[in-house]
Amino acid sequence: MQIVVTLDCVDTEAQANFWLAALAPLDYRRGFHGPPYLSLVGPAPAPTLLLQHVPEPKQGKNRMHLDLDFGTEDLVSGVSRLERLGAARLSEELSEHGFHWIVVADPEGNEFCVFNPPNSTNVAE
Repeated sequence: MQIVVTLDCVDTEAQANFWLAALAPLDYRRGFHGPPYLSLVGPAPAPTLLLQHVPEPKQGKNRMHLDLDFGTEDLVSGVSRLERLGAARLSEELSEHGFHWIVVADPEGNEFCVFNPPNSTNVAE
């Protein structure tokens, strides 16, 4: 079984460059490219990110989004790195049930979160 996450975008090349840089710690690379699709694949069992060209820009709220845990407790530095790549910060740090996250958007406005999971001492938060 394989999980593929499909992301609609107007400019698949620009989005590929952003997401490859954003996911660099996970060693993603370009895979299949046959318009309207361009895939980004990581090492197994990482899901494939399939960029699908669509003619219209994003409208409304995402029904599904990615959550990225960079494995550090410093959310702000992770988000700052993404902002330098072209992302936009959409929230301040939020928290619930021991999770901490910041909502961001890629260069085409697709929302995702950079988060820290609860540690063993914060589970009951």
